[in-house]
Amino acid sequence: MSDDSATFGRAVGQIRKSRGWSLSYLASQILRENGKTISPQYLNDIEHDRRRPSSEHMIQQFAEVLGVDRDWLYYLTNQYPVDLFRDGFTEQEFKKRIVAFRRALSDIGEDA
Repeated sequence: MSDDSATFGRAVGQIRKSRGWSLSYLASQILRENGKTISPQYLNDIEHDRRRPSSEHMIQQFAEVLGVDRDWLYYLTNQYPVDLFRDGFTEQEFKKRIVAFRRALSDIGEDA
């Protein structure tokens, strides 16, 4: 999924359907922090962008079950992976990392 309209929900739905999985099946594979599975209705709401995954744990669950990169799913939810910011940064450290990130994106664009 590479177009500008990619969302977490659309990506999940597209992958689920490409594998021939039902809403019920995928929902039964996604565990909340308390060990309980999500409901098919909750998954349906996610796929239709009416809801978002409720936690970092859930994003990681989707990544594992769907076999996709978790960082891609974080990107689709407009979040940063928590492990990138575990230690915290000063404003200047954060700014340096964002500049480096943007530079890397620019370099990738030039190579394409």
